[in-house]
Amino acid sequence: MRCLLDTNAYSALRRGHLETADRVRRCRRVLLSTVVLGELEYGFRHGSQYEQNRRELEAFLDHPYVRSVPVTPTTAERFGRIATALRRKGHPIPSNDIWIAAQAMETGADLFTFDRHFEAVDGLAWTLFSKA
Repeated sequence: MRCLLDTNAYSALRRGHLETADRVRRCRRVLLSTVVLGELEYGFRHGSQYEQNRRELEAFLDHPYVRSVPVTPTTAERFGRIATALRRKGHPIPSNDIWIAAQAMETGADLFTFDRHFEAVDGLAWTLFSKA
């Protein structure tokens, strides 16, 4: 299985959340969206351990089974479809999460997240983790 980590799933993995770590270990490929990388960078810059967090992220990205996924024209097309469908349903979710869902769908990955609002995205394969 290939999985794409939402920002909160990456953070939980770094904190040692057992359920997240167990599921990530079972993935043959772990993907990180460039949108997630931006959210992480933002969080790192507002914390007190920027350098340490950046080093840990770089080490994670250096693993051979991990890769970052860029936003492509196909991602943009999927974003438009997802955002339109959510608006028609009257169930908006944060824009960054629409981009992340679009990338998960584009790559055929299972999205790992702690955010229940992804259930509103039709056709998305996702795993909801419980807070621990």
